[in-house]
Amino acid sequence: MPELKASGTSFTSCEVIFDLDELQKELDQIEKTMAQADFWQKSQDEITRLSQHRVFLRGKIDQWNTYAREAEDAKLLAEMAFEEGDQPTLKEVEQDVSRIESQIKDLELQLLLSEPDDKRNAIVAINSGAGGTEAQDWAEMLLRMYLRWCETRGFEVSVIDYLAGEEAGVKNVTFTVTGPYAYGFLKSENGIHRMVRVSPFDATGRRHTSFASVSVYPEVDTDIQIDIQDKDVRIDTFRASGPGGQHVNKTSSAIRITHFPTGIVVQCQNEKSQHRNKDMAFKVLRARIYELEKGKLDEKKQKLHENQKDISWGSQIRSYVFNPYRLVKDHRTNVEVGNLDKVMDGGLDPFIDAFLRMKK
Repeated sequence: MPELKASGTSFTSCEVIFDLDELQKELDQIEKTMAQADFWQKSQDEITRLSQHRVFLRGKIDQWNTYAREAEDAKLLAEMAFEEGDQPTLKEVEQDVSRIESQIKDLELQLLLSEPDDKRNAIVAINSGAGGTEAQDWAEMLLRMYLRWCETRGFEVSVIDYLAGEEAGVKNVTFTVTGPYAYGFLKSENGIHRMVRVSPFDATGRRHTSFASVSVYPEVDTDIQIDIQDKDVRIDTFRASGPGGQHVNKTSSAIRITHFPTGIVVQCQNEKSQHRNKDMAFKVLRARIYELEKGKLDEKKQKLHENQKDISWGSQIRSYVFNPYRLVKDHRTNVEVGNLDKVMDGGLDPFIDAFLRMKK
């Protein structure tokens, strides 16, 4: 849309490179695959993944076509209003253009999610670090923040492991996030998160600094082969310690898997069935091994992984300051948000957006 001006009112277009043909080709290929006679013989995970991605692609193509029609309509209406000197209509068109630009910006953000794993579901692990009870409370606050963000995105969350803190909060928690590009969005959260506040657990009212690590992995599809041999793992069963009902807590249904070659330990205790807990634990293990192997080929990711070993001062990616002022600052992109409450209620999009643009 060309720039349109009338008595100080300005309308400008939002230039976005959107390869509609490529999206259409990808959609056509998926629909061709789903039309094959043996498609429904595939695993349920593969059927679900392709079905979800088909819906996602159709939605994005329809969105773009809708925005293009609306932009063209706004252009024609603005030109007529300009010729007739109709200022009220020009004001309405200005509002429409602002809305369309905002919608296109959201599509542009999704174009930044171009890495192979970005389309995958995510596995997120939060571990409390230096700071004791205060750090455990901080880990639970982060959990709530991510759950709220997922809710606003319409993503499905399933907690697969939860270890409560001794006095308050949570020591560690692992959950899956299911939805289009869940990993692509959440990978920006991978790192150490630092909180500064007057601790409610300190009777003297002193200010405390606490840390928690957030690890984000792409959920590995069943068609990606991760070779885990029996001799390389130890499987332990134990009674679940978290909430979940009488059966969960009184039977040895929880599973812990130790992978000797990598030293990775995963556990799942939220399902009543030991078999289901074992399947989920192996799913998490495959995802973590997959990410570790990718890290060996990507120096930047490997350095990030190594930095997370020390959940303490100097390694944080983001700081959340509750006192003496209220501010959230991302140390990688220098993005600052003064509305701390909004961030803690899931308002992570400014940080995600800046991180993805920085990577590009």
